[in-house]
Amino acid sequence: MTSTVLVTGGAGFIGAHLVRGLTARGDTVRVLDDLSIGSARYLDAVRCELIVSGIGDAEAVASALSGVDTVVHLAARAGIPDSIADPLGTFRANVSWTVELLEAARRAGAKRFILASTNAAVGDHLPPLHEDLPARPISPYGASKLAGEGYVQAYAASFGMAACAVRFSNAYGSWALHKGSVVPAWIRAAIAGRPILIYGDGSQTRDFVHATDLAAGVIAAIDAEPAAIAGQVIQLGTGVETSVSQLAEILSDAVGGRVDIRYGPARRGDVPRNVSRISKAADRLGWTPTVAIEPGIRSTVAWFRAALADPSLAGIERSPVSGSD
Repeated sequence: MTSTVLVTGGAGFIGAHLVRGLTARGDTVRVLDDLSIGSARYLDAVRCELIVSGIGDAEAVASALSGVDTVVHLAARAGIPDSIADPLGTFRANVSWTVELLEAARRAGAKRFILASTNAAVGDHLPPLHEDLPARPISPYGASKLAGEGYVQAYAASFGMAACAVRFSNAYGSWALHKGSVVPAWIRAAIAGRPILIYGDGSQTRDFVHATDLAAGVIAAIDAEPAAIAGQVIQLGTGVETSVSQLAEILSDAVGGRVDIRYGPARRGDVPRNVSRISKAADRLGWTPTVAIEPGIRSTVAWFRAALADPSLAGIERSPVSGSD
């Protein structure tokens, strides 16, 4: 059964995948995005309504919510280093505006609200990370997302909204020219013949999940029975632990040549190991990931090569950076 869905941040990386998935199955999709991070060009030829505005604009939010059944809140101020540099800005974007959007959605009659969260909300635990662990975030970014999860649970309990949070593991994939996270940063560098930078010794691990799998997980949450998701936090990842050094080898193979790897000091707020237990997503959403990292990286490299040569996408590429988160 099709529905009307509002996707905040829908012109961004994961949003571009999700909006395509929703429109392909016949949903009516409205995107609210201030385009400070994403790009309207990511939605070229996609059948959706784009409202260019931020969540802080109450009038634009009210208009965007008119007639909406489900809200998927992807828009956020992401990144651990940025949150350490500006914790108050991260709080406003990820906590205050999330609560304002929840309240506006409730008043507009939206029945379902899905918050994109992160494993950073859990903090530093021995993996695998799962939903029953006591949260102890070690960065302001993680703390801000944990607060958002709490408000989603409170709105489910207080107002009967089918509201949940889905915690994304480390995402990669196409439509990420603007991203500074490890996979897009390294791919841009490798294609250009620049070195890639690993923070620390490369032994730190992550759960790298393709954005198409994350979009499918969100769609599964949209389709799930309200009782299955209301007030829940659900991990979306692969359950596979990959070290940053292993990622560098996989990328080197994918670009077809030796990549110059350099090392820098470890960064504050980075956890040494990260992988998700995803059994709850399978049980409640009927969702499992389908994209393994080797073919996923190869397809992502192929997309970047084509996109970097596409004049219609010129100017989106972010200034060269490298990372390992």
